[in-house]
Amino acid sequence: MSHLTRIGRERTGTAAGTGFGVPGYAHPLLAPAEWAELTRPGTPLHWAVLNVADGPGARPDPHCLEAAGRLTNAGLRLLGHLDLRQGAYDFADIVCDAQRYVDWYRVDGFFLDRAPVHRSDLAGVRRITATLEAVLDGGHLVLGHGTHPYPGYAEAADQLVTFSGAWSEYRWSQAPEWTAGYAPDHFVHLVHGVPRSHLDEAMRVARWQGAGTIFFTDRSGHGGSGDAFAALPGYWDEIVSLVGPGISE
Repeated sequence: MSHLTRIGRERTGTAAGTGFGVPGYAHPLLAPAEWAELTRPGTPLHWAVLNVADGPGARPDPHCLEAAGRLTNAGLRLLGHLDLRQGAYDFADIVCDAQRYVDWYRVDGFFLDRAPVHRSDLAGVRRITATLEAVLDGGHLVLGHGTHPYPGYAEAADQLVTFSGAWSEYRWSQAPEWTAGYAPDHFVHLVHGVPRSHLDEAMRVARWQGAGTIFFTDRSGHGGSGDAFAALPGYWDEIVSLVGPGISE
């Protein structure tokens, strides 16, 4: 496979440090089992995204407050969902929504969905991430590009989503050489349509491309990737066990 031609990665037989980034389950009222699973002891969760109503909503949602409280009490990282609209965002609206997330749900950071990828947008994104760090007094920021952006974005946030899409594309994907200069915990891969029989292969792709945070699901993205990620994968218990102890070559 083409991803195995990359150099510069540590080729070990372990997935140590690998964990899940949950890009946004359905509303807690509609997906109570999914949200409950996140706090199950032993689940290697790096973060989960709360998206109330394409943002924090107009007022605190009691079901989301309850779900957020469970994660926070379990010592888990909760991120608020903000949409950068491929660069067509309103700065004031983003900051206002971020403050609501902090005030209402005590989030630990933000997932900036549909982040732009071009060099020309980098200065604006840096302004946003710097402002959000001030709102959070630190916190964790994830830029949800969905593909590899201009390399300068790597310094603008804690993590970049450098793949979000179907397994049919992911299994043949490649990472540019500049990514080898960063640790795996800097990159996130979100993949739908991964068959159970290909889980080991998908884990190897993630490791060879240097992605330390993943979310793989067998669900399809026919209604959009968000729909595929809105529920637990059918092999949730299996993938939890795979990620926990590591994968051998």
